[in-house]
Amino acid sequence: MTRLFLAIVGVVYIFLAGWCSLMPDKTSNVVGFTLQPGSGQSEFLTVYGGLELALGLAFLWPLIRPAEVAHSLMLCLLVHGSLVAFRTTSFVFYSGIPTATYWFAATEWFLFLASAMLFCGRR
Repeated sequence: MTRLFLAIVGVVYIFLAGWCSLMPDKTSNVVGFTLQPGSGQSEFLTVYGGLELALGLAFLWPLIRPAEVAHSLMLCLLVHGSLVAFRTTSFVFYSGIPTATYWFAATEWFLFLASAMLFCGRR
């Protein structure tokens, strides 16, 4: 069950990496970024494309190395726990947040809680 969960999360992150890399203007608009030519475009491609690809591969890793599922699950828990903490904090400090951001938050909360339950279930 944990490997399937991580595989789904990994595929989603690889999809997001592709979407951010191939359609940066559209993707950046969805998350509220204005891409500045040059460094802004490079930063978006690097962080949203590269980092999401790395996370996707890390979450897919247990398909190749089943014995290392705990490491990928811990990473999933840490990543989504951090996203939840910072996203939730942002709702306190900022206003005018569009609906899409709330969907991202709900997804991050789901992934955090699911990974926490799977992690606690392994103990």
